[in-house]
Amino acid sequence: MSVRIVALVGSLRAGSHNRQLAEAAVKLAPEGVDVAIVEGLADVPFYNEDIDVEGSVPAAAIALREACAPADALILFSPEYNGTTPAVLKNAIDWLSRPYGGGTLTGKPVAVVGTAYGQFGGVWAQDEARKALGVAGAKVLEDAKLSIPGSVVRFAETHPADDAEVAAQLVAVLGQIAAAAA
Repeated sequence: MSVRIVALVGSLRAGSHNRQLAEAAVKLAPEGVDVAIVEGLADVPFYNEDIDVEGSVPAAAIALREACAPADALILFSPEYNGTTPAVLKNAIDWLSRPYGGGTLTGKPVAVVGTAYGQFGGVWAQDEARKALGVAGAKVLEDAKLSIPGSVVRFAETHPADDAEVAAQLVAVLGQIAAAAA
């Protein structure tokens, strides 16, 4: 039986290094682990409880929930915007946390990793995402971490999948997630 990990990418930019890191996770996933990137986060409206009622839930929010529900675990790839989590990623967490206590995230193993231009690799954003995930009921994997600094320089000419150090660290994180989901 394969472990299904769903990846959410917090950057909408076409050339996003976090998107490339997620692509590396898909490519480098160990045997028995399947990683799938969720598309369409830009189309999910900001969470609003008034529209989160049967018959009114936006199609993009339904698609997000349906993509994540069958997953054994999630991995979030977060850049850092002004010292915190990008709105698109926080919004996805909000939609997946509802209904409170019974949302898609409840009890599900989740890791947060990423890369950013700064010298700490997006640690603040990743910590904020972990906090929100924990409040939302996810089983946050506090030890499954990967923060890659200097993304603009490090990945200027090298895809993260082709960076031996990053690849090894990413495979290790995927192994931790798979073990938690088993």
